[in-house]
Amino acid sequence: MSKIYVVGIGPGDYEQMTIQAVKVLESCDVIVGYTVYVDLVKEHFAGKEFLTTPMKQEVKRCELAFEEAKKGQIVAMICSGDAGVYGMAGLIYEVGESYPEVEVDIIPGITAALSGASVLGAPLIHDFAVISLSDLLTPWEKIEARLKAAAGADFSICLYNPSSKKRADYLMKACDYMLEYKSPETICGIVRNIGREGEETEVLTLQQLRDTVVDMFTTVFIGNSQTKVVAGKMVTPRGYKGI
Repeated sequence: MSKIYVVGIGPGDYEQMTIQAVKVLESCDVIVGYTVYVDLVKEHFAGKEFLTTPMKQEVKRCELAFEEAKKGQIVAMICSGDAGVYGMAGLIYEVGESYPEVEVDIIPGITAALSGASVLGAPLIHDFAVISLSDLLTPWEKIEARLKAAAGADFSICLYNPSSKKRADYLMKACDYMLEYKSPETICGIVRNIGREGEETEVLTLQQLRDTVVDMFTTVFIGNSQTKVVAGKMVTPRGYKGI
C-alpha cells in the first residue's frame, strides 16, 4: 500500500527531532513541506527529493504528497513542532478521503509549547491552554472568547503566532483581555527562534508583555496566579504539599 508519513520535526534543531522522526525521514523517498521547514532539514537528509509550497497552499501541499505516494513513493509531509498541533495531520486525513489507497501514519514531534517551556523553566507544570492568535483560519471573535475563558479559569496560557506585519497589535489586544482577569504583575515569558540560531528568552510581567514587540517566530507564555520566578526561570508550581 502507498504511504504518507506526517512528521513533526520539532522546533527546528536536528538534535530536537525524535529518533522515530529521523528514521522515517531517512527511509522515505520524498519530503514535502512548507518552504521554511524543508530548508531546516535539507542538509541532514541529502539525496531525498524535496517538494515545497508556500504558505496558504496547504491543501495543494497535501494533494502533492498524495499524488507522489500514488506513484509508489514513500512520502514524508513535514511540519514544525508536532504534526497534530496546528500542523498538517488533520488536513492530510481530510484530503486523504479522496485517496483511500494511500495509508497515513502520524509521527509526533515536540511542539513549541513544550520546547519553549523547557527554555524558560517550567511554566506549564499545571493545567494550561494553547491558543493561536492567527485569524487566518479562525475568526478573531472566537479567539477573543477563548482568551477570556482561559484567563478567567486561571490557566497558564501559551500563545502561538502572536504577531505579524498584518497583526502587529494582536498580542497587545490579547494582553488587554488577560488584564481583565489577571494581575499586571503576572509572570510571563517569551522565547524567540526556539531551537534555532538566534534563540532568545525573556521573563517579564504581563504589563510589560503588553508593550513588547514579537514576531511569528516568538512563542509567548502567560503564567497563572501562582507562577513565579525561581533563579531567573519562569516556574508554575504544581501544588506539592509542604513546598
